[in-house]
Amino acid sequence: MPTRAGRVDAAVLRPSRAQQRIEIGRSEPGEELAGLVDYFWWVRWDAPEPHEQEVVPRPVVHVCAERVGSTPRLLVHGVHPRMFRRRLEGAGHTVAAGFRPAGFRPVLRGDVSALEGREVPAGELLGLDDRPVAEEVLACERPEDGAAVLGRWLASLPREDDPLVAPLAALVERAEHDTSLVRAEQLAELAGVSLRTLQRRFRSHVGIGPKWVVQRFRLLDVVAAAHGDEEVDWAGLAAQLGYADQSHLIRAFTQLVGHPPAHYARER
Repeated sequence: MPTRAGRVDAAVLRPSRAQQRIEIGRSEPGEELAGLVDYFWWVRWDAPEPHEQEVVPRPVVHVCAERVGSTPRLLVHGVHPRMFRRRLEGAGHTVAAGFRPAGFRPVLRGDVSALEGREVPAGELLGLDDRPVAEEVLACERPEDGAAVLGRWLASLPREDDPLVAPLAALVERAEHDTSLVRAEQLAELAGVSLRTLQRRFRSHVGIGPKWVVQRFRLLDVVAAAHGDEEVDWAGLAAQLGYADQSHLIRAFTQLVGHPPAHYARER
């Protein structure tokens, strides 16, 4: 099974094609953000011809410095429930913070599920002008310096203490790593609460339900396997990841990616 970094990388579909046009980097947050932000990331692209990059979303809220038209803005990306495409043209870059699951709740101080599938300027959500810091982030010659600027700005924001953040983040991260977790009921049992209570907490803090979270991580395991160099036993993988049989795995993967996993593995 893939490592955590492998699952994050698996979110970028058709990576060999993407590597011809985009460059991705990451850095770790400082101590002041370690409990809330998982990592900083940046993307540079050079696409003389338009390039559509497909991404499989994870249960993560991102704050991204990017240009909206010609204006630098910080956009808050809620959890996207379905695969999404980003059209890249010309040359450019973006710098962003990927929050831990539930980690954006103390900054938002509101229901994270209101952001599901949306991209909202940080200024609208937080009642401030996000354009100066976005401009400073994107003006940095080195993207890691831009990530440091974004980190200092995020650390300066007021936030509320929330005792649910740490246990929910740990629970989601457990679901990401533990391939034996295949149902939301298992997460509720681990949390020691009813499924209904867990569903309510996931919606308000993570931004999407626990069933989606478990299913998405197991599908990312399938994507990561398809990205590997070895021949995949799809029936064995289906059994290992809790699918009723191989056909159920194929159906779920096809609904997400648009092709059966074996076809995708050959294509990529």
